[in-house]
Amino acid sequence: MFLKCVACHSTEPGRHGTGPSLAALNGREAGSVPDFAYSEALKNSGITWNAASLDEFLTSPQDIVPGMCLPFRGFADPAKRKEVADYILSLE
Repeated sequence: MFLKCVACHSTEPGRHGTGPSLAALNGREAGSVPDFAYSEALKNSGITWNAASLDEFLTSPQDIVPGMCLPFRGFADPAKRKEVADYILSLE
């Protein structure tokens, strides 16, 4: 399931693709990595990443942060969403 993410995101700290690195995401404020050009929508979302916020976001990113530059539509299956969220939150 995470293969959908690696098309744009890296798991290595400081290494970005078209999306920011997902390393050390847990507890981080959305849009806060200083060397990545986030959309204003994500920078101003007020999201702090944790299991609950990531689960909600991965359900339908565009509904959670309208105007964000993310073409991914989300994971409808809660088990798949949890699998991806757990993996992302484990990255250091």
